[in-house]
Amino acid sequence: MERLWTPAWIVRHVAMVVLVAGCLGMGWWQVTRAAGGNAISFGYAIEWPVFAGFVIFVWWREVRQALRATDPAPPAGPAPSVTAGAEPVAATPAVRRPVRVVRAPAVPADGADDAELAAYNRYLSWLNANPGARPGDYPG
Repeated sequence: MERLWTPAWIVRHVAMVVLVAGCLGMGWWQVTRAAGGNAISFGYAIEWPVFAGFVIFVWWREVRQALRATDPAPPAGPAPSVTAGAEPVAATPAVRRPVRVVRAPAVPADGADDAELAAYNRYLSWLNANPGARPGDYPG
């Protein structure tokens, strides 16, 4: 539990208490306004305690995550025995990197190039070759 008493965690604890007290105070203020005849304040009187509950929920999740992250790992179970003729099973990584595949541009099915597409590709090539140019400067 001493890991939850670092300066950063003390700031989080204090922020949680201040936010919850502020939300509950605002909720009580809205209740008094609603009792005074302001009908819309009934909705706000319900919202503010929900906000306080959300602050407590997020704080509790962060505390649990911090406690889990620094707990020692559980001891590993016994190693699986390798029997004769059994192939070793490779461990699959939990997160895999994406595979980049180089794709060739698709060729039209009938073999004829699209003239409009070719003109657009020339325009893009010109823009790439002239980085400071504006589209209106294109000579073609």
